[in-house]
Amino acid sequence: MVGLQLPVCSVFFSILLAVVYFSKKRINSFENKIYSVMLISSIIDSLLVTFLQICGYFEITDTLHVIIEWVNKLDFILLICFTSCLFLYAVLITFPKIKQNINRLFFYSAIFNILGIIIMLFLDIDVTFLESNKATVVGGAPVVTAIVCATHILATIVVTLLGFKRISTRHIPIFMSIGLTILLLVLYSLDPFLIIISITLTFINFLMYFTIENPDLKMIEELNVARMHAERANLAKSEFLSSMSHEIRTPLNAIVGFSDCILRENDLQVAKEDAKDIVTASKNLLEIVNGILDISKIEANKMEIVETDYNPRETIYNLVKLVVPRIGEKPIEMKVGITQDLPQVLHGDVKKLKQIITNILTNAVKYTDKGTITVMVTCLNQEGISLLSISVEDTGRGIKPEKIDKLFNKFERLDEDRNTTIEGTGLGLAITKRLVEMMGGKIIVQSKFGEGSKFTVYLKQRISDQKEVKEENKTVVAKHYPGKKILVVDDNKINLKVASKILRELEISVEEVDNGFSCMEKIQNGEDYDMILLDDMMPRMSGSETLVQLKKIPAFSIPVIALTANAIEGMKEEYLKKGFDDYLAKPISRKELYRVLNQFLDGHQEGENGNKIDFGPLPQEIFEFSTTPQQEKTTYDLDYLKNKGIDVDKGLSLLRDEETYREMMTTFLQEIDQKIEKMKTFINEKNAKEYAVLAHGVKSDAKYFGFTELADIAYQHELKGKENNMDFIIKHWEKFDQEINRIKEIIRPYLEGDRS
Repeated sequence: MVGLQLPVCSVFFSILLAVVYFSKKRINSFENKIYSVMLISSIIDSLLVTFLQICGYFEITDTLHVIIEWVNKLDFILLICFTSCLFLYAVLITFPKIKQNINRLFFYSAIFNILGIIIMLFLDIDVTFLESNKATVVGGAPVVTAIVCATHILATIVVTLLGFKRISTRHIPIFMSIGLTILLLVLYSLDPFLIIISITLTFINFLMYFTIENPDLKMIEELNVARMHAERANLAKSEFLSSMSHEIRTPLNAIVGFSDCILRENDLQVAKEDAKDIVTASKNLLEIVNGILDISKIEANKMEIVETDYNPRETIYNLVKLVVPRIGEKPIEMKVGITQDLPQVLHGDVKKLKQIITNILTNAVKYTDKGTITVMVTCLNQEGISLLSISVEDTGRGIKPEKIDKLFNKFERLDEDRNTTIEGTGLGLAITKRLVEMMGGKIIVQSKFGEGSKFTVYLKQRISDQKEVKEENKTVVAKHYPGKKILVVDDNKINLKVASKILRELEISVEEVDNGFSCMEKIQNGEDYDMILLDDMMPRMSGSETLVQLKKIPAFSIPVIALTANAIEGMKEEYLKKGFDDYLAKPISRKELYRVLNQFLDGHQEGENGNKIDFGPLPQEIFEFSTTPQQEKTTYDLDYLKNKGIDVDKGLSLLRDEETYREMMTTFLQEIDQKIEKMKTFINEKNAKEYAVLAHGVKSDAKYFGFTELADIAYQHELKGKENNMDFIIKHWEKFDQEINRIKEIIRPYLEGDRS
C-alpha cells in the first residue's frame, strides 16, 4: 500500500481545499474561474491516480488493461487542462489589460489543447506494473502529453519574464510550478515509477488559494451598502437644497397674499396692519430658510437649541394667521383654543417651535378639503416648568394604518397616486419629528382613514420671570452714494441688469463686464472703482481665480465682494478665506446689499429724510376702488404665466416690477438658444467644467423668473458637471432640453402679446 500514500493524501487535501473554496462567496473574475477549473482537475486527477494504483493489486485482464489505458488518457487530458489554466492565469495577472481580448486568448488556447488531446487519444500507451505494485506509462500518448504540458510551462515562463516589472506575490505559484516541473523531470529520470504529479498539483492549488485575489465578499457587500447609503445621502442633499417649497411656501404665500391685500385696500390703517403681518411672515420665512440651509449642521447632527423668551399665545395666533391664506377658497373653518393658564412668557427655542407648528398646520391644510382644522393648546404648570400639549386636528383625508410608520420619512409622500395635486417635498414632517425630539419632546399621530388626523406635540418649556417680551424692530436703511463707482462682473446678462438696476437707484455709477479677463484689463488700465461685485462661477476664469490675479496688481486695494448663487450655510466663511472682503448671495437681497454698501462706501449723501429708503407715495389704488387706472396700466397678462405654472410672484419679488420682469425675460429668450448650443458643444467635447458653468447660469436665470422646475433640473446638471459625471448629463440632457423648450413656448407668446 506504499504507492497509495501520496495519491490518497492528494485526494484528501484537494477535496478539503475545494470544500473551503466553494463554500465561500467569491468574486466573479476570470482568475477565479480558471482556479476553479484547476481545483476540479486536481481532485479528479488524484482520484484517477488512486484508482490506477489500486488496480495494481488485482490481476490485470485484457478488459482491465483497456480501462487502465483510457483512465490514463483521461488523466493526461486533466494534466493538459491544468497546465493550460496555469498559463492563462499567468497571462491575466501579468498583463491585466488583456482581459479586453480574453475570449480570443481562450479560443487560441482551446484550439491548441484540442489538437494535442486528439493526437494523444489516437496514439498508443503502454502501462507497466512492477511486483511492488508501482506502475509507469510509456508510448506516444504520454510523449504528446508531455510536449503539450511542457509548451504550457515554457509559455508561462516567457510571459512571466516579459512582465518581470509587474511581478507580485500572485506569481509565487507560477515560480513554484516552474521549480516543481524541473524537480519532477529530475525525479522521473531517477525513478520513472515515482507517483508525485497529483500531490504536486494539489500543492500548487494550495499556494494559489492564498495568493489569488479573492476579497471577502461579506466585506464587499458591506462596502456596497455603505456606498449605496452615501449615494442616497448625496442625492438627498441635492434634493434637500433644490426642493424647499414645502417649508418656505407658507410664509411666502402670506407675504404675497397680504401684499395683494395692501394693493386693493383703501384704508391706510388696515394696510398698515397687513404690512405688519408681512413683516411677521418675512421674519418667519427668514428663520425657516436659515434652518433649512444649515445643511452642514444637519448632516453633522450638530443643530443647537437656542433658547429665548417668547410669548406663546402671540406666537400661536401669528402662526395660524400665516397659514390661513393657504386655505384659499376651500370650505375650511380654522378654530383655535388656548388654555387660560398658559404662561404669558415662556423660555425655549421659539424658532424651532414655530417651525414645528407651521409644518403640522400646513400639512393639515394641504390634506383637508372641507370641514374644520382645530388648534388646541393646553398646559400643565408646576415648579417653573410648563408641559405644553399642542394638537392640530383636521377633518381631512386621514392616513392608512400601515402608512403611519412612513409618515416621518424624508422625501416620503403617502398615496402619491391620490395626491397628485398636492405640492411639497415630503420634508416637513421628517424635520418636525427631528426638531421635537431635539427639544426633548414627543409627537403622536392619531388618524382614521377618510375621516381625519390629529397630531399632538408634547414639549416642556421653562416659565420665564419676565412679564412681557420686547421685540426690537430694525429699520432697513439705504444710503445714496452719488459719485461712487462700482464694477459688476458676471457672465450672466440678467444678473448684471438686476445688480445694476438696484445700484443705480442709489445714484451709483455702474460699469458691467461679463468675464474675469475684462475685469483684469480694466484694473490694469488704471480704471478706479470704489467696489467690485465679482461673480464666482464664470467660464475660463472663475471669480476666485480672478481675485488671485487682482491681488497680484501693485497697490490694488479695491473691496471685492463675492456675488454668487452659492447660498449654502458656511459659504460666506469660505469666500472670506479666499480673500473676498464680503459675500452677497444671489438672488440679491437688498437688505444685504445695503449692508455691504454701508460698510465699504464712505462719503454718502443724506437727504432731508435721513437714511431711510424713499419708497415714494403709496399707490393710488389704495384710496380708490376705480379699476380704470389699473386697466390702463396693465399691459402684460401675468395670469397667463401663472396658469402655465410659472411662479410669477417669486419673479416679481426679486425684480420688483413688471416692466423689469418682462425686460429681463426678453433678454433670457434672446440668449437661451446660444446657451443651449454651447452646452451641446461642451457635451460633445465632454467638457463638464464649462458645462457646469452654463448650467449654473440657466439655474440663476430660472430662479429670477420663477421657472421652478427648470431651476431644479439646471441645479442637478450643475452638480453633476462639477462632479465630472458626463454619463448623467448625457442621459438626462433630453429632459433638460425639453424643459427649456417648454419655457420658451410659454414665454414667447407672453412677450409678443399673443394670448390665443
